[in-house]
Amino acid sequence: MSAGVAEAADQTYSTGRLSGGLLRLATCGSVDDGKSTLVGRLLYDTKSVLADQATAIEEVSRRRGQDGPDLALLTDGLRAEREQGITIDVAYRYFATPARRFILADTPGHVQYTRNMVTGASTADLALILVDARHGVVAQTMRHGAIAALLRVPHVVLAVNKMDTVGYQQSTFTAIADEFAQRARELGIADVTAIPMSALTGDNVVEPSTRMDWYDGDTLLSHLENVPVGTEPIGKPLRLPVQYVIRHPSERRQVVERWSAGQLASGLLKVGDPVVVQPSGESSTVVGLSVLGKATDSVRAPQSVAVRLADEIDISRGDMLTAGPAPQMLRHITAKVCHLHDRPLRARQRVLLKHTTRTVPAVVERIDYSMDVTDARRLPCQDGLSVNDIGGVRIRTAEPLAVDDYLENRRTGSFLLIDPQDGATLAAGMVDAGAGEQHLQP
Repeated sequence: MSAGVAEAADQTYSTGRLSGGLLRLATCGSVDDGKSTLVGRLLYDTKSVLADQATAIEEVSRRRGQDGPDLALLTDGLRAEREQGITIDVAYRYFATPARRFILADTPGHVQYTRNMVTGASTADLALILVDARHGVVAQTMRHGAIAALLRVPHVVLAVNKMDTVGYQQSTFTAIADEFAQRARELGIADVTAIPMSALTGDNVVEPSTRMDWYDGDTLLSHLENVPVGTEPIGKPLRLPVQYVIRHPSERRQVVERWSAGQLASGLLKVGDPVVVQPSGESSTVVGLSVLGKATDSVRAPQSVAVRLADEIDISRGDMLTAGPAPQMLRHITAKVCHLHDRPLRARQRVLLKHTTRTVPAVVERIDYSMDVTDARRLPCQDGLSVNDIGGVRIRTAEPLAVDDYLENRRTGSFLLIDPQDGATLAAGMVDAGAGEQHLQP
């Protein structure tokens, strides 16, 4: 996602100008299931396309002899994507309706681009998994379902697309929805909503279908506008990774005040709250909060804030302000990782581990298994993890890290592995705190 879009979205959220909140969603599914067309339909029918862009798409479509606009052209932005008719990179789109604003990640369907789906879904509140009604649930459908479960995406929508190609038959939709629901339960996906649609004709995307009167549920857009979001990080214990320390002269006190700035990963913070600074373990009380340069009495995740404490504590980038149940201070971390680089990840490999705003040297002590993501089976791993592989690892860090189990907190339970030689991102990891980590001894 471009930094500008992300900053604008987070700032809009934090200042309360969203009536229905901000929904982050990722589209995924197998090749040719119609993801790009569906995204294009959402943008086109919600009037989120500039007039000149819509005109250009219509003219190109007419020159190709098509009756209507080829909506996939709105999303396949790379030249290679347009030439091959496939999605390669993650394309982020920002659009809005009167009810809610959206950041949509259009992710690839090819197996070799599975790592891109991991990137797009890592911050998603909802995964939109497409299925071609003619083919039903295939291996790549379940691969993306398993990744959504692994990344703990709270909501999943099964979009049974291309219903026009099967005569809008209810029996076809029901069979596909039932099969996916059964497989989803096995993967641990709790919330699945199935919607029959045709992105090509627009049935049940933005407007209700007149050709599927047997379906009385929401359209896709209506479901996206009403699905609950934004409450999970607020109800978690306070976690505020410090990104920057600001020294600010105080005219009233005639001293230099130190403010710790960062984005709340989870929880609520109010003036007067006690906090503990990790990893030092020192405690203090919040005496000042500032958002966008203005004083405030309280903040909530995912707002960005500057915090002033009552005591002069040594705080720097990479520290974390915490409250409530304390995070675990670990130097030995057991985790699941999605390998993202073409170079394999091997046991005893030296890496950098980036957790929130803290980066420390680390070693991959061992690789316990690789995972068949279509059915979550664990397989022996001897030669390391290759690109797109998901596996279990044991990592030793040079310094203790304040981590949570990924199942409890997606932000403070995740990390990146980085090549110390060239800075390349190697893998994305999820802390598995229940798998036998060794706690740092005092």
